[in-house]
Formats: sequence, structure tokens, C-alpha cells
Amino acid sequence: MRNPSLLLLSMILFAFPAFATASKPCASLKEVALPNASVISAETVAAGAFTPPNLKAGEKVPPLYKEIPAFCRVLVTLKPTADSDIRVEVWLPVSGWNGKFRGQGNGGFAGYIAYAGLAASVSQGYAAASTDTGHSTEGAAWALGHPEKVADYGYRAVHAMTVDAKTIVKSFYGDNVTRSYFASCSNGGRQALMEAQRFPEDYDGIIAGAPANAWVPMLTAGLKFLQTADQAGYIPPTKIPTIGKAVLAACDAQDGVTDGVLNDPRECHFDPSTLLCKGADTDACLTAPQVNTLKTIYAGARDSSGKQIFPGLLPGAEEGRGGWATWITGSEQGKSSGAFFANGYFANMVYGNAEWNYKTANIDDTLKLAYEKTGASLDAMNSDMKPFLSRGKLILYHGWNDPGISPLNSVNYYNSVVAAVGSQRADQSLRLYMVPGMQHCAGGPGATAFGQDEAAARSDPDHDIFSSLTQWVEEGKAPSTIVATKYKEHDPASNSAPQVEMTRPLCPYPQAAKYKGSGDRNLASSFVCAVENH
Repeated sequence: MRNPSLLLLSMILFAFPAFATASKPCASLKEVALPNASVISAETVAAGAFTPPNLKAGEKVPPLYKEIPAFCRVLVTLKPTADSDIRVEVWLPVSGWNGKFRGQGNGGFAGYIAYAGLAASVSQGYAAASTDTGHSTEGAAWALGHPEKVADYGYRAVHAMTVDAKTIVKSFYGDNVTRSYFASCSNGGRQALMEAQRFPEDYDGIIAGAPANAWVPMLTAGLKFLQTADQAGYIPPTKIPTIGKAVLAACDAQDGVTDGVLNDPRECHFDPSTLLCKGADTDACLTAPQVNTLKTIYAGARDSSGKQIFPGLLPGAEEGRGGWATWITGSEQGKSSGAFFANGYFANMVYGNAEWNYKTANIDDTLKLAYEKTGASLDAMNSDMKPFLSRGKLILYHGWNDPGISPLNSVNYYNSVVAAVGSQRADQSLRLYMVPGMQHCAGGPGATAFGQDEAAARSDPDHDIFSSLTQWVEEGKAPSTIVATKYKEHDPASNSAPQVEMTRPLCPYPQAAKYKGSGDRNLASSFVCAVENH
């Protein structure tokens, strides 16, 4: 019979691998040979000494950076094509490496290094890498006349970053990475799915939040909305509170809890016509063209044959910071985030004309040309995920209140993957969490803190989606309910801890949280996960 003490010791060592220390000086990484790439610099940064280069004038260094242990900072330039100029940073803890790697994603049109994500990862013992995907500007003007840069942005940069970063990691520590993870939201969610679909060997665990993976139809739908909302159909931000209050009055109580959150907005069948002005046009009502615009927002864009291009937004997402006033109406006509992305994409990536005007575009022709020019580079819609799901784990999440990307996109994609790989494989390796009251990637009236932020602490799988993923990959324990938290308004500059306002369970789709009928409505324990038919 084996010695029980030795068996226990071996189990402990397996569960808690030794933390590694660098096997060579940081500066020596300057000599690492990488195909189609050059190491520009490799320098040790003392603990707490890093200052993000993207700080604004007079801005203080956030506390996150004061807590970073000493790390080796490696700057790399990748050139997979003659027109590529991809900047990558790889951060490596000098000591205390946990043997794992984290790839960082980008929002929007990218163009930046995710320093907060790198800092959080290194502080948690991970080696990590981030890329600007091949440009360093906020908009999409860099793409004009540069199809190879569009491919870098679309899929090539993150993959090349991942491969080269792992080579650097091995050179520094003398060991291969044991586990690799990628977690990001929005365009970063698209990057996450692109990695899983195109390069299934890159990562063992992936989290894709509010993914912009249906890039072409999503932005074509945004174009359709811009045209519908132009001139008389434009809904000014001063009318958004009227819409939001009318939606809540009609639907908030349907889930058994009147709390300003629609638990599943698909159950809300709000009729925009009820807001039609009976007399003078005021902020308390909508004109007939505005009612038509509102109906289009909810119904989703359609082509000339009536076929839906992309699903619409759901009721309940109208008000609040980061709501429709940001994404849909903007501060004035044509100044919304949606207009920024649609104009930048079509002008620079599709039509190759900086003077392109959305007002005169034919939707059918634009959709066809967009697929031809960028569909292969930017869309991550392949539902046959067997190559990745046979070896890795994927978690999707999306806020029901998302005003930037329809949450129905994630529901539809999840269902398509389940149909393609089979329910058994999906149950073993795939999860979707729909978050009531969450806007685009974060914020909103619901309980929206569950560890999805790149800088969040990673410790409790019951409250932390990233910890749930690592536990699933490393221990085989599949995630179930995750408890999300809503905190009261809090001054980040104060030394006091934020106070909890409420907690709610996030249920693996198609389950949703239902109030038990008794108990404190602000506690997750008063809710149960159940499946409803739609």
C-alpha cells in the first residue's frame, strides 16, 4: 500500500504547482530569435515603478500599477507582411510565475496596449501579452488602402502575439506554458472567438464577452439605423428617459421583482406606438418618424427583401450612463458611438473613401461589398467549434441591456454552436451567461460585477467568471451559477470599501434567475435558476 503522506504530498504539489523564477536575465531576451519579428527592448521594471505611457497630462498613476511586482517588460514588433507593423508587449514576473499565460484583448478599433490587463495579470502570477493589432490610433483611418493591416486587426495580430509570447516565456523561465487563457469583451470578444475558431491550439480557456463576432452584419445594421434615424426620425437624448420609463412601467414587474431591471427582456413586448404625440412635440412623447425609428431599433435591420440583417436591441437598455444616449442618439445627430464605428468601418475598410457618406448608401449593395472586402478577416461566425471544444473550454457572456451589440447575437451564436457540436459536447465545454441589467461589457442598473473586468481580483469561482474558467480547465469542475454583485455609488479615491447594494445569480443559459416568491429581493439566495420557453 502506498504511503498516505506521500500520496497527499503529491496531490498538493499537483494542485498547487511551484511558482517559477526567471532562469536568465531579462536583458538577454533581446536576443530571442522570432520569425518575422524583432525584439526592440527587454528591461526589468522594479516593483510598483511602472507608469503607463498613455496617462493624460496631470493624471495620477492608478493604484493598480503601484501593486505590480518586479517584472521583465519585453517590447516586440511583428511584421508578418510588408505592410504590417504590429506592436506587442510581453510582461513576465521576475519571480512567482504560476506557469500560465494570459492574452489580452482590445475594444473598438484597438490601437493600444492593454496596460491595465497586463498589470492585473502579472500581479496574479501570469505571464501576459497585449498587442495594438498593428496601429496606434483610435479610429479606423489607418485601414484606408491597407488590406493587410485590416487582416492584422481582424485575426493575425493576436495569433502572432500569442505564438511569439510563448516563445519568449519559455526562453525566460526555461519551461513551456502549462495553461493559456484569453478573456476580453466587445471587439475583444470577437478576438476571443476568432482565436477559438481559427487557432484552437492557442488557448486552453477562453471568455468572450458581448462579442462583435458578426462584424459585417452588425455594422451594416448600424448603417441602416443611421439612415432611419436621419433627419425627422432622429430621437434626441432628451427623449430617452421617456422611453426608458415607459418600458419599465410596462414590463418591470413581469419577473416578480420591481427593481428597474428586466430579468429577460424578451418577455417584454412594449409597443412604441403608445408614446406617439397626441398634440405638440415634447420630450414626453415621440413623433411618428421617431416611433418608426424606435420600432426599427427593437426589430433589427432588414434588407430590401425583408430578411433580418442583425437582431435589434432589447427594451430596458435605454437609460443610464453608457445607454442609448451614448450608443444610439449621441449628444447630437450623427455623433453616437454607433455612428463612429459604422462610418469608420465602411469609409476606410469597405469603400476605401474617406469622404464616403452613409446617407446615400444602398444597404443591400453595402452588405454584399462588406462581406466581399472584410468578411473573411473580421467575422468570427463559424459555429463548428469541435476542434477547440474537444480540448478547451469556452464561456460567453452578454448583458441583456447592451445598447452597442444586440444580446440576441450571443444567444443566436450559442444556439448555432450547440446545434453544430451537439448538446453533449456543448455541456462539457461551453457556457453562456446572460446578465440582466448589464450594458455594454459593464455597468447598468443590474448586478454587473462578476470578475469580467481585466483588472478584477481572481479568487472565488462562485463570484468570479475567470476563476470559474480556470477551475473548469484545470480541475474539470464545470461552472454553474455565478453570483454577480451591484455596488452602491462609491468614490474610488476614498479608502472605504464599496458597499453591496444587491447580489443576483447568473445562470448558465438557457436557465434564468427567478424570484422564489419570498425572501430578500436584494439577495441572490432568494432566486433560483430555471428554464423558460420562448
